[in-house]
Amino acid sequence: MTKPMYETQVDKLLVTVFSTSEELGKTAAVEAADVIQHATRERGEANVILATGNSQLAFLTALRQVRNLDWSRVNVFHMDEYIGIDVNHPASFPHFLRQHLLSHIAVNAFYPVSSQVGCVEETCAEYARWLREHPADLCVCGYGENGHLAFNDPPFADFKDPVWVKVVRLDEMSRRQQVGEGHFRALSEVPTHAITLTIPALLAARRVLCIVPEARKAEAVYRSLRMPIREDCPGSILRQTPHAHLFLDRDSAGSTFPMG
Repeated sequence: MTKPMYETQVDKLLVTVFSTSEELGKTAAVEAADVIQHATRERGEANVILATGNSQLAFLTALRQVRNLDWSRVNVFHMDEYIGIDVNHPASFPHFLRQHLLSHIAVNAFYPVSSQVGCVEETCAEYARWLREHPADLCVCGYGENGHLAFNDPPFADFKDPVWVKVVRLDEMSRRQQVGEGHFRALSEVPTHAITLTIPALLAARRVLCIVPEARKAEAVYRSLRMPIREDCPGSILRQTPHAHLFLDRDSAGSTFPMG
């Protein structure tokens, strides 16, 4: 494992900073694999919730390359999906996971959030039921540029949300991020609504790893770690989550820490 360039604790949250996103991804993958292996030894299977997006690529690449990881005992969930997007659209989150992880390994089961919903309430309830029937051993998330966790954007995030899965209207900053990452050609193409796991559902996992590389996330990191813990910066709730670990690279750490 690569030695970090900086490590600290902010409230209850362990924060580790690496020189590059590749070093971050490889080290986080080792920790994720340890959690998965412990669960499979303990119960015979592991349940994991994975994030998608460009910031997760180094981690997902490293994770699929971990040796001696028995994926046949792993059930994979993910965090969110646009309502109405074509299942084969490059921006579809299940499509992203298949492309960058699931086509390279053979898991026991994959539970995608459906984009083609008839009754959205039933779709949300069904996914919440799957999550409760398969308590998560590991949740790997990230910060959005507006500090969101999954699609719990600042206008709608609820630290005490009474449900585990719900429909949300997407904040414009979240939609612009998707254009900036190259998933859509224009803001008008980005769906306005999505299904997302709520913050209580994400943090119910036994272990939470938050993967946040890249300079474009530096402001969200600063607000999450240095400003008050509030729902207008959803990522700040990890400071009250002792079973979480935040991974940064030099660029995303920005001016948050005095690393020289």
